[in-house]
Amino acid sequence: MLWCQQAVRRGTASRRTGDEGVDVGRLDGKVAFVTGAARGQGRSHAVRMAQEGADIIAVDICDQVGTVPYGMSGEADLAETAKLVEAEDRRIVHRTADVRDAAALVAAVDAGVAELGRLDIVAANAGICSFGGVRDLTAEQWQDMIDINLTGVFNTAKATVEHLIAAGGGAFIATSSVYGLKGNGGVAHYTAAKHGVTGLLRAMTHELAPFHVRVNSIHPTSVNTDMIQNDPMYRLFRPDLESPDAEDAKDGFASLNILPIPWIEPVDISNAIVFLASDEARYVTGVSLPVDAGCMQL
Repeated sequence: MLWCQQAVRRGTASRRTGDEGVDVGRLDGKVAFVTGAARGQGRSHAVRMAQEGADIIAVDICDQVGTVPYGMSGEADLAETAKLVEAEDRRIVHRTADVRDAAALVAAVDAGVAELGRLDIVAANAGICSFGGVRDLTAEQWQDMIDINLTGVFNTAKATVEHLIAAGGGAFIATSSVYGLKGNGGVAHYTAAKHGVTGLLRAMTHELAPFHVRVNSIHPTSVNTDMIQNDPMYRLFRPDLESPDAEDAKDGFASLNILPIPWIEPVDISNAIVFLASDEARYVTGVSLPVDAGCMQL
């Protein structure tokens, strides 16, 4: 877990001085909803937006999904995210909720808006990863992937869009993947779900533009979180070793990118989210933004 904690700490606020000489964050006065916020990218997004002045509504499943081959977050992780947001002197409303449960998401968002007053930004981040081509995948693996990575984004939209419209507009940002823009073997269900996210957001761009709601997707390469830092992933890259570790797998990860790095940090995605959520991107909508170390060029 140390790599994730370090990556969050490296994100620093870009403050500016307002008309009255007071430091102003790029997201001051805004409220952001983050799914999958207990650790990894979601935690980084919550903390990074708090550093820029946003209050946070945060949810996470805080439980294990049976088809996921690595350990998932728990309630203590979500509580730690809350502490980190509060350490930035921002408010946070957090609760356990599964993005597959539409009613639970609505309840979480409504409770957060009731306490914090509005909703301006949505970071639909929650997702899982597992492995298998079409010849190997079980029906359960396929269904869990589609339900969480794709339907979860739809459920997030249904729970939040009316609040964004009520606020006079805002930003809906979903985490897709480079495999939401290109194919790769061995993760057929993941690739299908992430392509679905890309398509869903392209449709939402048209539907929500009249309400000043901007819709964009981010497409990362490998990100330094528990989703890639786990034994099953290492063995994919180093099947020749009995117990490979991150160092053993680095070259394999690096082979996915044209920049000579194995992975990017969560804060690299968080910085993109801050930009897309800020007034600096007030006319940016319908964009599929790779943050990928050149992975899309391969």
